[in-house]
Amino acid sequence: MSDSKDNLLWISWHDSAWIPILNPSNVMDYFQSSTNPFYDRTCNNEIVKMQRLNMEHLSNLTGLEYMLLHVQEPILYVIRKQHRHSATVVTPLSDFYIIAGVVYQAPDLGSVINSRISTTVNHLQGAFDEARTYSRYHPSKGYWWEFKESESKEQEDENKKSQKKSSKDKAKEESGSLFQRQRVNILLNDLARKFPLKNIPYPTTNNQPEQRTTTEDNSKPEIKVEVKTEIQAGKPPPEKKPRIV
Repeated sequence: MSDSKDNLLWISWHDSAWIPILNPSNVMDYFQSSTNPFYDRTCNNEIVKMQRLNMEHLSNLTGLEYMLLHVQEPILYVIRKQHRHSATVVTPLSDFYIIAGVVYQAPDLGSVINSRISTTVNHLQGAFDEARTYSRYHPSKGYWWEFKESESKEQEDENKKSQKKSSKDKAKEESGSLFQRQRVNILLNDLARKFPLKNIPYPTTNNQPEQRTTTEDNSKPEIKVEVKTEIQAGKPPPEKKPRIV
């Protein structure tokens, strides 16, 4: 990859005097400014501009040209650089997007893949270097890992802080606003008016009287009946016989 000074993916350009008045009719004039490093002055647009012709004549020429590809007012404009072979055959070379008046070059697929691979390799190399600092070896013990307690404590503190933040964020997300709660209450009241609750009678069973009688019987105190045997009145008690002297 070339240096950042030569690579157009690392730079941007803007003209603060044009930004407030940018629109689809003058965005090409803004892009064709003499200080814009993304604009090639050998293109057909410059030829048509010098001859004071309409930009529709670009389709009659062959070579390098710029065209307005996409417009999303008032902030986004996309301009394509392409090589025209005929009136109907063109080859796209690169795209430039203007966001809030700042011009950037859109990266191609190869640049994106190279950037992602280099970032991944850099992180992996850093992880291996850090892991190597914790590895220990002794002939009698072999290999083992030795981590510092301070670092482990710091990691635990960071994990706790992240958990607290995540729980707070979840609570904020779950709690609704006052407007939402009021709307929910209104909807619930409307549903309650449309579909009122029905009074369901309490089901009666045939076993209740029996249970009551059994409970009443159980509640009565038990009366003990004592049976007394009385002496029959028909037989007089035996009289003592007089002794005969």
